[in-house]
Amino acid sequence: MAKVQITQTRSMIKRPETQQRTMVALGLGKINKAVEVELTPQIAGMISKVNHLITVKEL
Repeated sequence: MAKVQITQTRSMIKRPETQQRTMVALGLGKINKAVEVELTPQIAGMISKVNHLITVKEL
């Protein structure tokens, strides 16, 4: 599986609860925090739900 780096670029304030929980599940929570994860179908789905709050970079 390919690895991707996910960086939070926007705040979670005033976002729906489901989006906030998705961000926490990805390991994010503060602006400019970055995590490296393997790109599984589950992670890809989570990325698509909050793509307006994050940036994704392939490694």
